[in-house]
Amino acid sequence: MFTATLLCDPAKPCLEAALPQSLRNAWGGGDIVWLNPDVACEFALGQMPANLWQVWEDVQGTGIDLVVQPSVNRRKKMLIADMDSTMIQQECIDELADVAGVGDHVKAITARAMNGELDFHAALRERVGLLKDLPETVIAEVIETRITLMPGGPVLLATMKAKGAFAALVSGGFTAFTAHIAATLGFDENRANTLVVSDGKLTGEVGDPILGQQAKVDALEDFTAQLGIGGEDVIAVGDGANDLGMLQRAGTGVALHAKPSVAAHCDVRINHGDLTALLYLQGYTVSDFVD
Repeated sequence: MFTATLLCDPAKPCLEAALPQSLRNAWGGGDIVWLNPDVACEFALGQMPANLWQVWEDVQGTGIDLVVQPSVNRRKKMLIADMDSTMIQQECIDELADVAGVGDHVKAITARAMNGELDFHAALRERVGLLKDLPETVIAEVIETRITLMPGGPVLLATMKAKGAFAALVSGGFTAFTAHIAATLGFDENRANTLVVSDGKLTGEVGDPILGQQAKVDALEDFTAQLGIGGEDVIAVGDGANDLGMLQRAGTGVALHAKPSVAAHCDVRINHGDLTALLYLQGYTVSDFVD
């Protein structure tokens, strides 16, 4: 059995009943269950639709995300998430670089690295090198004035935590940021890279070992081993090339507003919805949400 979920941006409700009814009828699905009126619904299917990706492309143009996934074990016991452009709306290193006066150059490198065009480790070292001599106090200033949470994140964390799930924030960014975001949102654990500081200034170096794609997979496996659960019990979310291993290892890997080269390798793609999409994918209704 499979479950088809349709959803849109909660800030711009546009899911009309005619669309799920049409798909349900065409695919021989079960009764439509509204998870949130005008925002998200689901229905059961006996088999994976042969024309899924053609339909997916069609509904994308109307602001709708469509996911078809196995019905078993949808409610997950663990969330593992990327931070930059996933749990927050910015790339932290780009914000630091902007303050340092090298914003455009660093942003261009970040975009290529996240799209898988550059070696992540080398690109990170190059970008951090451009931050040399930036006062350490700038980190707190950037967090306070430039960093904003991704819509739906607080509800995602609060709801999954209330249902007993474990939550881990694993980033190719920096511990100074992940510690703050983890505490703000309620993550149980956070892992990231370390910016080396000396005499109150950034040295332009990253502490070893660098946390890249494999380190995110290792983190998933470490936490599931600690919890005594399997990868199938995990929902993962990310947007960049360094998230791919983690997304493919998890039972449900969600490419959220992801780079094209990343989304192409993922069966679950959310381009319109916010982070509450991860709750709808697990079968939660809006009445289940914890604010």
